[in-house]
Amino acid sequence: MEVILTAVGPDNRGLADPLVHHVTGAGANIHEIQMYDHGVEKLFAMLLRIEWPESGESVAELRKRMKQIGQETGLSIRTWSREERKGPPRLAICTTYRSEPPLAILRAIRDGLLKATPAVMIGNRPACRGLAEQFDVDWHDIGNHRGEPDNDRMVALFDEYDVDYVILARYMRVLPPGTCWRFAGGRIINLHHGLLPPFPGFRPYEDAFSHNMLTYGATVHFIVPELDAGNQIIHQSTFTVFPGTPLEQIKRQGETDHEPQCLVEGLRRVIDREVMLNFHRVVRVSD
Repeated sequence: MEVILTAVGPDNRGLADPLVHHVTGAGANIHEIQMYDHGVEKLFAMLLRIEWPESGESVAELRKRMKQIGQETGLSIRTWSREERKGPPRLAICTTYRSEPPLAILRAIRDGLLKATPAVMIGNRPACRGLAEQFDVDWHDIGNHRGEPDNDRMVALFDEYDVDYVILARYMRVLPPGTCWRFAGGRIINLHHGLLPPFPGFRPYEDAFSHNMLTYGATVHFIVPELDAGNQIIHQSTFTVFPGTPLEQIKRQGETDHEPQCLVEGLRRVIDREVMLNFHRVVRVSD
């Protein structure tokens, strides 16, 4: 069984040792290990991807031991395995203004296209609250009057609702590195409203239009701490317009129709276990 361990906390010496010693001593094979020491922020972050032996203790017992190590070292440690949950994966859908992407997710779940559970919807703006109520999904507003999110509250909600994947459905705020590390290993999925890598940033439609592009698109990718999305793309799709098409018409087509479809297909690939993140690269899961 594949298990992902993430650890985040104040930097100190020997933080990785008890985690590595415990899992190797229990007979686990380490498939991937990443460690980052943020000197300026005095922050330690670590990811372990392991193959946990079926004959050993349960993942639940491993989680208890990791919590004990976390208390001893001052680390926030999370133990997650997609294979541990018997039912469909639980999603946290994060939003800002646009309702089309989360609506597409909820409809796809309702219609059986996405085999997942919408555990919670979270917004830094209240624009999508009515949508959550329509589909009977718990809603939490974590933004202040300027839309600045309470990132600690967001992490607490992810834990409270025991989510498997965090979906940034046109969530227009950058997650801090600490949040990205806590749910690293392919658990945070973002919809970018442009083609990557040529059109990053917050205004990809405008940037493509200024280059006289006739082809526009959207990108679904895994969020990886401190790296761009160059190697973490799950799915991309495009649409083509005629020369002279106004920018407003292009954006309307992209935002209301194209982006939601792209997001649903990207999520389906992850939920159906067709692709996974491995050493910062998206790879196809073998049969």
